[in-house]
Amino acid sequence: MTSSITRGELHAAARIAADRGAQHLRALQDPSGYWWGELESNASITAEQLFLLEALGRATDDDRREIAAELLATQGDDGGWPVWHGAAGDLSVTVEAWYALRLAGVPAESEPMRRARNRILVLGGANKARFFTRLWLAVLGKYPWESLPAATPELMLMPPRAPLSVYRFASWARGTFVPLLVVLSRNPTFPQEPSVEEIFAESPGSVDGPPPRTPGPLTATMRRLMPLARTYNRWPVTSVRRASERRIRRWILDRQEVDGSWAGIQPPWVYSIIALHALGMPLDHPVIERALDGFSTFALRRDGRLRIQSCISPVWDTCLAAIAIHDSGTAEDDDAIDRARDWLVAREITREGDWRRISRRGEAGGWAFEFHNEWYPDTDDTAEVLLALLKAGVPPGDSVVQRAVDWLLAMQSKDGGWGAFDVDNTSRLVGQFPVCDFGEVIDPPTEDVTGHVLEALVHCGVPVGHPAVRAGLAYLRATQRDDGSWWGRWGVNHIYGTGSVLPALAACGVDMREPWVRRSVEWLQACQNDDGGWGEDIESYRDASLAGIGTSTASQTAWALIGLMAADPGNPAIEGGIAWLVREQAADGGWDEDAFTGTGFPLDFMIKYHYYRLYFPVMALGRYAA
Repeated sequence: MTSSITRGELHAAARIAADRGAQHLRALQDPSGYWWGELESNASITAEQLFLLEALGRATDDDRREIAAELLATQGDDGGWPVWHGAAGDLSVTVEAWYALRLAGVPAESEPMRRARNRILVLGGANKARFFTRLWLAVLGKYPWESLPAATPELMLMPPRAPLSVYRFASWARGTFVPLLVVLSRNPTFPQEPSVEEIFAESPGSVDGPPPRTPGPLTATMRRLMPLARTYNRWPVTSVRRASERRIRRWILDRQEVDGSWAGIQPPWVYSIIALHALGMPLDHPVIERALDGFSTFALRRDGRLRIQSCISPVWDTCLAAIAIHDSGTAEDDDAIDRARDWLVAREITREGDWRRISRRGEAGGWAFEFHNEWYPDTDDTAEVLLALLKAGVPPGDSVVQRAVDWLLAMQSKDGGWGAFDVDNTSRLVGQFPVCDFGEVIDPPTEDVTGHVLEALVHCGVPVGHPAVRAGLAYLRATQRDDGSWWGRWGVNHIYGTGSVLPALAACGVDMREPWVRRSVEWLQACQNDDGGWGEDIESYRDASLAGIGTSTASQTAWALIGLMAADPGNPAIEGGIAWLVREQAADGGWDEDAFTGTGFPLDFMIKYHYYRLYFPVMALGRYAA
């Protein structure tokens, strides 16, 4: 396109596109000031909602009908349900969707169910499903507890700094593991009628499930200890067991949010409900009532279908949308940014959370991802909120900014980088528990988060010569891949990582002519597709040779452009990317994007942020037009 259009014409087109995109974003803002787009994941979250409701006797005919409609509408051509759009059917997700449909009354001999069963058996049968899938089948009376790992609540008595303390787990895993100490010792069971034998290649529980995702020297030992743990659970030391369960109960109750959730995410939420009920809490207790009612915030009911979100992202969406509108160059036209600013300031978290239990340093002052998540603010949201507040006119010396800056400085890990929720959360021991066959259970520093934090700190007035900034830059230099890119933990993948790091290097005053920086610029330039855009397939998490390779998407094109404009504003690849965004803009001012470009756990749990296709392109277009 750039060969048939002048640079001036492209700038004018970018300005129009940025304005249209900003207007589209404004129309999506809630009157109170926030943005909140759907966070789409996979069918297991919706299936598990029905599991929970059936187990507790709370499922209604509407729940069954709407969940069945959602699952049947999202079944793949291969008969299974994928982890992300366009992927093959996944064994564990398909097992859960299949059984949820059976609970909803869909006949086993129906054509969708036969195709799903065939997919499950092709993939090895339900015995090969992940731990959490088999756990749900055990809770529902369809899988032997003896074939699952056991756990003892006494682990809760370990001091925070002990090697196998619950505080060695990442925040999301910790909130799940603590209630699992009850579930895997008390084995609460709520038998359901539909059978499952036809999705097993062998009898349920007769063969081992998957090994831990990160096996190590303790893996075999922990597996051998399982029979001892089960025996102890039958005849525990009564006084110690009571003390352990009291501590777990108190820990769970302390961490329930005002909306009824735990940590603002689905796994700790559902297992906390089951654990509390197993400990004797009746279903009509206000804690459980509030927890069950809270799922309505995460539920999306459309066209007779019910989908449950694993998490919600209003703070993340709001700060990024506000940045985009500011960068569009049209922020003076209305009060959208002012309302976002006020809403974000009101969301500041000033209570001490789990992040302080091991590091024992820092004062509270940050933001979480969700509406309510007081115990687990994160550095990534905090960094982006700070940038949004600065663009909204909050001065760097403001107390709300300085509290967040001080907290971010306290959250830096020893290697110079930043994790999302904790400091130096890097122990590989906890990943060797037999239950850890899915996702990630630690929160080590990552390149994308470190880039965002450094960019925010410097813009907030932290000198580039500050020891924390120097250590952060050293971390980024040490983690750069040989091809010049950076890995992306929370977005797909090397394009996201690289697009996050380069603006930070520019903000920190790094000479963009340095050879190591030029390698990253050249890598982005080399990854550009023939159509002018950028894309990267999720499979690059499995095969690094696929880094930067994939069909062009709006969000990934924007990330590449944001990185290039920070590092090399005159790079000719930029014009091709801008032309792609202009050309692909929809009539409503947004962009279409089916791809999942957000990451929960690489490969295991992928996310489609429905607003990524909106605010990132507006940022890129606005910065170019400026």
